[in-house]
Amino acid sequence: MTRINNNPSDRAGSAVTVRGLVKHYGETKALDGVDLDVREGTVRGVLGPNGAGKTTLVRILSTLLSPDAGQATVAGYDVLRQPRQLRRVIGLTGQYASVDEKLPGWENLYLIGRLLDLSRKDARARADELLERFSLTEAAKRPASTYSGGMRRRLDLAASMIGRPAVLYLDEPTTGLDPRTRNEVWDEVKRMVGDGVTVLLTTQYMEEAEQLASEVTVVDRGKVIANGAIDELKAKVGGRTLRVRPADPMQLRPLARVLDELGITGLATTTVDTDSGTLLVPILSDEQLTAVVGAVSARGITIASISTELPSLDEVFLSFTGHRASAPQDARPADTREEVAV
Repeated sequence: MTRINNNPSDRAGSAVTVRGLVKHYGETKALDGVDLDVREGTVRGVLGPNGAGKTTLVRILSTLLSPDAGQATVAGYDVLRQPRQLRRVIGLTGQYASVDEKLPGWENLYLIGRLLDLSRKDARARADELLERFSLTEAAKRPASTYSGGMRRRLDLAASMIGRPAVLYLDEPTTGLDPRTRNEVWDEVKRMVGDGVTVLLTTQYMEEAEQLASEVTVVDRGKVIANGAIDELKAKVGGRTLRVRPADPMQLRPLARVLDELGITGLATTTVDTDSGTLLVPILSDEQLTAVVGAVSARGITIASISTELPSLDEVFLSFTGHRASAPQDARPADTREEVAV
């Protein structure tokens, strides 16, 4: 088993390295020169609408597709030259549960363990361990077809962990799940990362990226259009919201009128949130922040609390792409829709 001789100074701490990845489906470019780095022991979120290239990227990194150009290594293995070795160190959970619904949960996990060359003893032990970890022990002998959607998704996650992968791909893992089940899946992913697993997460959900990812790559029409920590991307968009809560709620509207009349926030107007008793003030600079605080103090208004908020991740995506992450992709050839829709 031979690993690529990577330069430690270039690749140190990187579990996934992608350079110039290109993939065509006919005349459609699903990936158009994608670069990506995922640090060990972190979650890298890949955000993008349908057709952005997310699933195509995952399929290439899991050796299910070959790129037309570019290079990629995962855990030190080249996706083209060392696919067998690479498959031993990765796990994959796709958009839909891939377990055999006719088999009980325990048998699903045991079967996968045997396919991964675990001994009978080790496969049994690993199945028992993961069923307990994912709170499925009581349902272990029931057919997977009787499981709820959340239970099936947890079983799918457990299946992807049988081989103790160093890198786990989660391709829109909570698609179609209710909020409670989605939170359960998020908790399991956080636990995996706590155990040292590196996760590449593709998603259209802004909240999911903010919950799980330490860094985000935004893709659109096969191109990477933004990279970085979530707060860094929010800062690039510019603009913050100042949330001011007067001690006396009756001061909300008078204060809003004062700020608008003074023109402190430029062309933007303040918003009165009567439910929370706060005033939302758009600001673009520290000077504006100082001016707002000064205006409040000059009128002798007692402030109960004051804080600033960066733009939401959805606003970041909209700023970079011109549309929201859930927006449908432009029309594409019918014969490539299944491959390109990601």
